[in-house]
Amino acid sequence: MSILIDSSSRVVTQGITGKTGQFHTRMCLDYAVGRDCFVAGVTPGKGGESFEDIPIFDSVVEAREKTGCNVSVIYVPPKFAAAAIDEAVDAELDLVICITEGIPIHDMIKTRRRMVGKKTLLVGPNCPGVVTPDILKIGIMPGYIHQKGAIGVVSRSGTLTYEVVDQLSKVGLGQSTCVGIGGDPINGLKHRDIMALFNEDSATEAVVMCGEIGGTDEEDCARWIEQHMTKPVVAFIAGVTAPTGKRMGHAGAIIAGGKGTAHEKIATLKTAGVHVTQNPAEIGALMKEVLR
Repeated sequence: MSILIDSSSRVVTQGITGKTGQFHTRMCLDYAVGRDCFVAGVTPGKGGESFEDIPIFDSVVEAREKTGCNVSVIYVPPKFAAAAIDEAVDAELDLVICITEGIPIHDMIKTRRRMVGKKTLLVGPNCPGVVTPDILKIGIMPGYIHQKGAIGVVSRSGTLTYEVVDQLSKVGLGQSTCVGIGGDPINGLKHRDIMALFNEDSATEAVVMCGEIGGTDEEDCARWIEQHMTKPVVAFIAGVTAPTGKRMGHAGAIIAGGKGTAHEKIATLKTAGVHVTQNPAEIGALMKEVLR
């Protein structure tokens, strides 16, 4: 098993006719069973065309009706991306993975409000996507670093996701599913949500969690882990030396009101029984040690 995506996923690419959408769609098609899973593209006004033998439709609803797609990946420019998420939600897809960075916060507030009570799950925005190794890659993560195995990975940072996966693979620990949840302040699934999915996944034996300064996502996840998690968790929090009040990288990575510091997150995770390293180069080795 895995979480979120597998060989039964049927993917529609919103923004498939743009350069970014085309480049990464090709990469995903060439990974494992990607050519079986990527079944549709959507660009308004381009319906009837095709890309790499993938039919293009004018709307997500039409794509779903014609192909049975149940997962969307979004490469639409920032000012249109929230509307693209809305369209996928209204089409009642199971999952939306939004890669787009720089979506206006007020747009995402409206979109998240519209999603209340709807069935669709959202990963992102401003995320690298999701990979179930040797099966399916959706998004922009490099496929070659992944190996099939039993370690779940969840991270706010795209680059840290790649680093963790590479380290795990090099020490012989493959991954069940790797999820980049994105670094924006208004986003979809949180660390806690992904952790709960991994906890129920029979193919996942342990989880690596990468967080960063800003917000209380990691603290919320730590409290959930303490009460519910039955599998070992290794964590790294980026931003130990970040100055208070200064945004670091992601829009969500800002310490304000004394909340969201790396030290606070690390302390909460340790209290919950999580194995925490402050050296990102030791994540893979620590997981291997924990599993001995």
